[in-house]
Amino acid sequence: MLNISENSISKLVESNKFKSFKFLKSKDHSKQRMYYGVVLLLLLLIVVFVPWTQNIKGKGYVTTLLPEQRPQPIQSIISGRLENWYVREGNYVKKGDTLIYITEVKNDYFDPNLVQRTQEQVNAKSESITSYDDKVIALRAQLASIKQSKLLKLEQVRNKIIQTKNKISIDSIDLNAYKIKYDISINQYKRTKELHTEGLKSLSALQEKELKQQESYAKYLSQQNKLENQKNMLINFKLELSSTEQEYQQKIAKTNSDIQSALSAKLEATSNTSKLKNKLSNYEQRQRLYYITSPTNGYITKTIKKGTGQLIKEGTDILTIMPSTYDLAVEVYVKPQDLPLLKINDHCRLRFDGWPALVISGWPEKSTGIFSGRIFAIDQHISQNGKYRVLIAPDKSTKKWPENLRVGTGTYTFILLKDVPVWYELWRNLNGFPPDFYRSNEEKQDGKSEKVKTKAPIKSVK
Repeated sequence: MLNISENSISKLVESNKFKSFKFLKSKDHSKQRMYYGVVLLLLLLIVVFVPWTQNIKGKGYVTTLLPEQRPQPIQSIISGRLENWYVREGNYVKKGDTLIYITEVKNDYFDPNLVQRTQEQVNAKSESITSYDDKVIALRAQLASIKQSKLLKLEQVRNKIIQTKNKISIDSIDLNAYKIKYDISINQYKRTKELHTEGLKSLSALQEKELKQQESYAKYLSQQNKLENQKNMLINFKLELSSTEQEYQQKIAKTNSDIQSALSAKLEATSNTSKLKNKLSNYEQRQRLYYITSPTNGYITKTIKKGTGQLIKEGTDILTIMPSTYDLAVEVYVKPQDLPLLKINDHCRLRFDGWPALVISGWPEKSTGIFSGRIFAIDQHISQNGKYRVLIAPDKSTKKWPENLRVGTGTYTFILLKDVPVWYELWRNLNGFPPDFYRSNEEKQDGKSEKVKTKAPIKSVK
């Protein structure tokens, strides 16, 4: 009762007999508040000394571990016109399956018989190479014949020179003989003339001696002219030897020139044949490129070009294919100040979008619905967003990642560091200090293993 009326009934009712009146009586709650305060303080003291796992948080998305397992854009190596689609989005294709057929748009390749005509040119050039080979063989045979003829001709002229020298020797002897006869005839004529003057010889004898003298002189002159002719002939033969050698040398030089010309023409024909073969190979390969095939087994995820009849340039993305077999990984970005604390094979905890989870970052063993991973790679260069990219692979020693997980799924990541008390973590966050990081190294000394804590090296980040 409130006892606010002037007619009080408190004296008429025994309130001690009713429990409700007992609760209405004022009590002293100071002891209870002190008790609750002490209990709360003890709980706080216990909590602040509980171990807390330091971690680096980051957001990322699911990707693949290897580059060739990521979504691949399919491009055309050549320009063309879309003529036919053989797939659509969501189709599963195998490696080598035809995806698209395109036709030519450059007028240099419009000829439908381009490959056959180029093959005919290659065959013609190949035949010309054979003809040049035959010509070189014939010219070399001709050169050998000329050299043989040269030897024979020079030997013939040398023989004539030897014969002429022999004749000169004989004529020189004959000339001396005629000279002696002429001298004798002169002496006989003089003696006969003296005797004729004295009257001892007749005039006919004198005339006979004079005739013999004239005959001896004529023979002497004839033999002298003959000797001069032989000497002149020797000179001519020597000149003929030189001219013959020069003449054949010119023939040999001309034949060698013809051989070199034939070889040069053969090399040029060979070069042209190689160019034509290169063109032929390019044309054949280009025609194969009209059919764009799948480079791997996978699913068609997106078609960028639409419809048929559309012109495409070389290097333009046409569609995207996702390989059917891939190894999942998570790509996250961390701040430069946290990068020195990370190393390969560090343990991580992951929460994927679409998979419910209860996350207690400081006590990862108490979290549920999260998955484990380990750092697989760390970029050595900062990304455009001002952070460093870290690639996380599944931890095979724990439970597998969800089977329905797809590339591109959002991820919230906790990279686990060392265990510290809660009060230290609160103090560190209030002061804005980076997480401390100590790694345990096993060093064996004298056959005993000792755990040594060493400070992780701090890398300078520009």
